[in-house]
Amino acid sequence: KLFVVVHGGREAVEVFELDARPQTPTLTWIGCAVAPDPIGLNSVRGLPDGGFIASNFLPRGAPMNSIQNGEKNGELWEWHTASGWRKVPGSEASGANGLELSEDGRALYVAAWGSQSFFRLSRGQAAPAREEVPLGFRVDNIRWARDGSILAAGQGGTAPQFTTVVVKIDPKTLAVRRVLDRPSVGPFSAGTVAVEVGTQYW
Repeated sequence: KLFVVVHGGREAVEVFELDARPQTPTLTWIGCAVAPDPIGLNSVRGLPDGGFIASNFLPRGAPMNSIQNGEKNGELWEWHTASGWRKVPGSEASGANGLELSEDGRALYVAAWGSQSFFRLSRGQAAPAREEVPLGFRVDNIRWARDGSILAAGQGGTAPQFTTVVVKIDPKTLAVRRVLDRPSVGPFSAGTVAVEVGTQYW
């Protein structure tokens, strides 16, 4: 399944089935989950049972400077067909942005853009455990790297001299290692995501 966040007339996660077997891949829409007001969706991560988890980056109608000041204004939300939307306990954050899930589904990894930090949150426990580390830049999206670490990308510096920053985070120890810090190049001011392509970061 392919989960897509849609903004505009309604805030929703649209669900598609992707068939990559034909020469021209096909997408088939199979449903959607409209987010309750005032959730402002950002990232979404599918769950093995067909549900998903999404981040509430900035509630609709809230001022952007609340995030820039580091105020906790968002959180994660989990959705399942039988139960609908529910807030993920312990996930409150300043600008909850990119998110990932451990292979066993027992840990969530979250980028907090406003507080310039990253946290790991246990999942499926009555009293979730949370560990947070500062990153020193506005972390946007996170993705698994080939070596089992998490690639976190975002914006460093200050306007108008933003930089693109990419770090690797050990999901077990939360140790952080910077792998890229690049100044703005022409119209490309700052990156929001990084993926590995061969020996390069794109």
